[in-house]
Amino acid sequence: MLQKKQQTVRSFWIDTMLEICMPVLGALSQRSLKANMPVEHKENVTDRKEYTYLEALGRTLMGMAPWLENDDLSIDEYERSSRKICCETARNAIAAAVDPDSPDYMNFSSGYQPIVDAAFLCQALLRAPNELYKKLDDRTKNNLISALKLTRTRKPGRNNWLLFSAIIEAFLCKAGEPDWDPMRIDYALFQHMQWYKGDGVYGDGSEFHFDYYNSFVIQPMLVDILNAVGDKYPDWNNLKVPVLKRFSHFATVLENIISPDGTYPVIGRSSTYRFGAFQVLSQASFLDVLEPGISPAQARCALTSVIKRVMESDRNFDDKGWLKIGVFGSQPSLGEEYISTGSLYLCSAVFLPLGLSPAHPFWKDPDCDWTSKKIWSGQDVKNYHSI
Repeated sequence: MLQKKQQTVRSFWIDTMLEICMPVLGALSQRSLKANMPVEHKENVTDRKEYTYLEALGRTLMGMAPWLENDDLSIDEYERSSRKICCETARNAIAAAVDPDSPDYMNFSSGYQPIVDAAFLCQALLRAPNELYKKLDDRTKNNLISALKLTRTRKPGRNNWLLFSAIIEAFLCKAGEPDWDPMRIDYALFQHMQWYKGDGVYGDGSEFHFDYYNSFVIQPMLVDILNAVGDKYPDWNNLKVPVLKRFSHFATVLENIISPDGTYPVIGRSSTYRFGAFQVLSQASFLDVLEPGISPAQARCALTSVIKRVMESDRNFDDKGWLKIGVFGSQPSLGEEYISTGSLYLCSAVFLPLGLSPAHPFWKDPDCDWTSKKIWSGQDVKNYHSI
């Protein structure tokens, strides 16, 4: 990659994304991920090596995907060169993961966890169909489709996991597979409509959970599924407006909880996904569906403050550049039993706005304060109301 001369906010985002993500893609593209990636997890948990590598791949790519797909000619030479290298590396990584003869061939068929991370991989493929799927060679495409179909042998739980099965089928549909299963999608969509709790928030199943799963999984996957296949049936298409309205409102909620110094409430499960908690705010920015009270530049500045605050710690990575369990540095007690090294790469979801052109207002408009910074500096701010 080319040497940068001066760091801008956009290049800071890119450099941070590459620092986090390239150890995964680089090792996997060389078919040495299993040999090189450590597997940190809770004591007495014995099965995470079965799942952690697919976690790392799917979660890394789902956040990088819009940038990989972005071939905007206004991008500077450094970014264009970096993107070209990363696209090729990502395709090689996918090939290594789905090749039965590869030492890094991943588990799609044993246990329940592969349903989750095959889904994140499919989310990446839907977000970057040209770079991450259409440019694969035919053998890799066949291997990929076969691997994804292996996840059908297990039944997901009646919670956000329904969306994992659904988004796999949505990708298979977009890939032209004649046996894609609309029922898995239909059930996931309409169960989540029943689980809506109000004011832009869904339950994770029938119960409300006070955590960030509306941003980690539920709302981004609902939007991506409907964008991909929502036009297949009229009743799916009818869901687009209410789902997007709730999504945009939840992005406002997320913007409001970012403090003036870039910290945020660490609440509930999977907090070690770090700034992946802000996926909905990032995705709403990328899709240009922020509510009127939140400008693109305001979202950029709020998200940048979070990224900088988290990255201030010198203990987020081990001495070889792999993420450590924690929110701010190494905090292994924050990791649940299902958390391991590969899980942590869901933090890449914050980088979705890199799929926007540098000329987009998200990147080019002047810096401005975000909501909490306005309030705690004494500015007069209009409050938002529930929907």
